[in-house]
Amino acid sequence: MALFHNQPHLQDPGLFAPAYPEVSGRITRLIGLTLEAVGLKVALGDYCKIEVLKGQYSEAEVVGFSGDRIYLMPLHSVDGLQPGARVIPQRSGSLVPVGFGLLGRVINGIGQPIDGKGELDAERYVPMQGEVINPLSRHPIDTSLDVGIRSINGLLTVGCGQRLGLFAGSGVGKSVLLGMMTRYTAADITVVGLIGERGREVREFIDHSLGAEGMARSVVVASPADDSPLMRLRAAELTTRIAEYFRAQGKRVLLLMDSLTRYAQAQREIALAVGEPPATKGYPPSVFARLPRLVERAGNSQAGEGSITAFYTVLTEGDDQQDPIADAARAILDGHIVLSRRLAEQGHYPAIDIEASISRVMPQVVPADHLAKALEFKRLFSRYQQNADLIAVGAYVRGSDPQTDRAIEMLPVLQAYLQQGMTESFDLERSKQELIMSMSIPAASTNTSQGMRGGVSQGDRR
Repeated sequence: MALFHNQPHLQDPGLFAPAYPEVSGRITRLIGLTLEAVGLKVALGDYCKIEVLKGQYSEAEVVGFSGDRIYLMPLHSVDGLQPGARVIPQRSGSLVPVGFGLLGRVINGIGQPIDGKGELDAERYVPMQGEVINPLSRHPIDTSLDVGIRSINGLLTVGCGQRLGLFAGSGVGKSVLLGMMTRYTAADITVVGLIGERGREVREFIDHSLGAEGMARSVVVASPADDSPLMRLRAAELTTRIAEYFRAQGKRVLLLMDSLTRYAQAQREIALAVGEPPATKGYPPSVFARLPRLVERAGNSQAGEGSITAFYTVLTEGDDQQDPIADAARAILDGHIVLSRRLAEQGHYPAIDIEASISRVMPQVVPADHLAKALEFKRLFSRYQQNADLIAVGAYVRGSDPQTDRAIEMLPVLQAYLQQGMTESFDLERSKQELIMSMSIPAASTNTSQGMRGGVSQGDRR
C-alpha cells in the first residue's frame, strides 16, 4: 500500500520513484517498534518503503540515527519482514489532503479515507507542518464563542481562539460532552481528532455523539489504539493541519482532540524505542517539547482572519490531577474544565467541577455584569461545598453565617443551572440571562426554581 495512493497525481507507479539516486539500504535489526537500517543517506522525517514480502512494501519514517545506522518507525504492520530486507528512500516529508471536500469524511493519520465513501475530494495537498504564526501577529481573544453548554457558556465562557483542556478520567461523560459541543457550537467547521481511542468508541462517537447534524460540518481524523504510535502521532498533527487550513480560509474552527494524553504516550513509545532516556515518571523530555509545539498551532490568526478554538481532552489516570501530562497541559493551555467522577456517580451531567475549572480569558470576553454573577455563583457553590459535611450530619446551625445560609437556600438553583440533558442546547445569551435570573432569585423562591433544570438523559455517558 503506497503512502500517497489517494493523490491523483501520484497514481502512476512511475511517479512513485525515489527522490534520491537509485540506491537502497537494508534492514539489519528489529527491536520492539524500531527498525535499524544501513546504507542509506536520508534525513530525519524522510519516508522510506520497506520490502516486507516479495513485491509488497510498507512505509516507515526516519525517527533517528546513530553513526551510519538509521532508525525507522513503521506506519503499518511489518509482518513477513526478513533480515536484510531492502529499504528504498522516498519523498522527504509528506503531503496531506485539505479542503472543504473533506467535510463529512473520516480519514486516518496519513489522510486516507476509512469511511468507505470513495476517494477524497481534496482541494489541495499541503505539507504536514503549517506556517508558524508570529505571536505578536495574532489577534487578541476578545470575542466569545457559544458552545451550547449552559454551565460553560455562563461560568466558563470560551473565547474564539482559546485553547482549553478537558480533564477527565474514564466513564465520566467526556465523549458525550465533546459530541454536544460539536453539534451545538456556533463555529463554522469542526475538526475532530480521535487519537488512541478504542475502535468501538470511534464508531459510537461518529454515530451517536456526533450524529448526522454534527458530521455534516465536521472532519474526523481517527487513529485507534491498535494503530502504530507513529500513525497516532501523525493523526494528531493532521487534525491540527486541517484546522489550520480552514482557519486560513477565514473560518471559525472548533478543534476537538481526544486525547492529548494518547498523543503524548505515542511520542513516549517512539522516543523510548530509539533510546531516549525517560525523565518525569517514564516520559522522555521530547514529550514535553512536542506538547506546546502542537497546542501553539491552534488559536487566532491575524486580525480579520479565522480562528481555531481548541478543546484537548487530558486523561487523568486514577483521577490524579498531578499526572505529568495533566500538569504540563495546564501550564500551556488557556484554561481547563475538570470532570468529576463524584458528580457523575450522582447522575449529575455534565459532571463539570466548577470549583476546579477556570477559563482564563473569560474576563476579556464577557460584560461586567455577567462576570460578577458568575463569580457570585462560584462563591455560593464553594461556600456550600466547604460546609457540606457539617450540613450533612446536622452540625451546622442556621444563622451562624449569612453566606452559608444563602448557599444552602440557593443549592437547588445552583445544581439546576449546572445540569443539562444531552439533547438540550443553551445558547450564550440564554445561558447569561438564566445565570443573572438565578442569582437574583429571593431565598424564599428557591423551591420554584427547579423548572430551570433540563432533563438529564440516562443514555450512555462516556
